[in-house]
Amino acid sequence: QVQLVESGGGSVQPGDSLRLSCVVPGVPFDYCGIAWFRQAPGKEREGVSWISSNDEGTYYADSVKGRFTVTRDNAKKMVSLQMSGLKSEDTAVYYCAARIGVISSDRWSHRENYVSWGQGTQVTVSS
Repeated sequence: QVQLVESGGGSVQPGDSLRLSCVVPGVPFDYCGIAWFRQAPGKEREGVSWISSNDEGTYYADSVKGRFTVTRDNAKKMVSLQMSGLKSEDTAVYYCAARIGVISSDRWSHRENYVSWGQGTQVTVSS
């Protein structure tokens, strides 16, 4: 398994923005779809966003649509999650995960579909 590396987490106030990054070393990144998940204390890990290998498809959880944007830079083997209008309920540990190939809109947020994960980065939104 490949270990992904997240960065960019921190503590911010409601309404602020943060940009998370995920570097995916050692794999054919151009063939990887990348997802962001998050897990709040006492809650299940949930899918936040997905971006396809060819950058032509993205999915978002309803809770973040219009506030979060996922992008990728294949030259840097990096995927970014731009988070705006942060709310206290966005507080969680954020993970990126990779898989080879495509995935459907009803399956992208299921964690069992990913074999490679990062260690996570903490995002805390509090006044």
